[in-house]
Amino acid sequence: MNWKRYFWPVVGIAAVVFSLFLLWHELRGVSLDDVWDGISAIPARGWILAAVSSVIAYASLAGYDHIALLHIGKRVSWLFVTLCSFTTYALSHNIGGSVFSGAVIRYRAYGTRGLTGQEVGVLVAICWITFVLSTILACGLVLVFEPQILDRFSGIAHHGLSEAAGIAMLLIVAAYVFGSWLHLRPLKIASFQLHYPALPIVARQLIVGPIELLAAAAIIFFALPEANNPGYFVVLGVFLISFSVAQISHAPGGLGVFEVVFLAGLSDMDPVSVLAALLVFRLFYLIIPLIIGLGVVLFFERSQFSRPGK
Repeated sequence: MNWKRYFWPVVGIAAVVFSLFLLWHELRGVSLDDVWDGISAIPARGWILAAVSSVIAYASLAGYDHIALLHIGKRVSWLFVTLCSFTTYALSHNIGGSVFSGAVIRYRAYGTRGLTGQEVGVLVAICWITFVLSTILACGLVLVFEPQILDRFSGIAHHGLSEAAGIAMLLIVAAYVFGSWLHLRPLKIASFQLHYPALPIVARQLIVGPIELLAAAAIIFFALPEANNPGYFVVLGVFLISFSVAQISHAPGGLGVFEVVFLAGLSDMDPVSVLAALLVFRLFYLIIPLIIGLGVVLFFERSQFSRPGK
């Protein structure tokens, strides 16, 4: 039905509008000068470490595609894979609906390297599984070692519940590893087959994926001031919750949604300083990669257009 085509975009736009309203209500006493002062207060060391963290994050995201290609047994130029992965995430992070938008970009790129539609589908599925698995692993560890993280959002102690949820998440990861060891049968949907990754692939997923999340959270951590800073592990937990909610909302770039949840999680810090750190995150993790990614797309399409027979 036609309405299904517009459902998630409408949900995403509604989430942005509602979140921006909440954000305005939260920061109604903050001026642009205050925000600029907050950005100016970030030391040069914080800017450098935040920039390095963003490079590590996108390098790890490139690892997603390398892992997926290793799984399906296809060899593609290291540089091509890295640029394709970078462009895919740079655009999909800003567009929203990263699984679907990323699939379109990858199909266009990898199709020129001889991959079939089904192989690209498997590649997208493995990348998505790597992200979900990494998020579950990181969230599980945070909930076990920092069970008070949920208190920041509810104001009520849930330590026992947090630890139980964290252990459950770690058990899910353990079950995934165990399933790989058992060589479970492939998942079949019509003619589409998704084979269970081998243990060496799973090991790479559990290393590369969490590194990306740790580096992305570090962008914000290094931009935050030392005053009332709860520490990296808490910032990581707040980041994981905020980023997950933003992804679920389907809001383009998580605009507004990410900021509202993050400010709620770090309500004991100066909101101007937190907002300044979030703007640094958007600059290094979204805006700059988007500009570079658009340049890569234009260069790629121009090269394809100029090929003989095109």
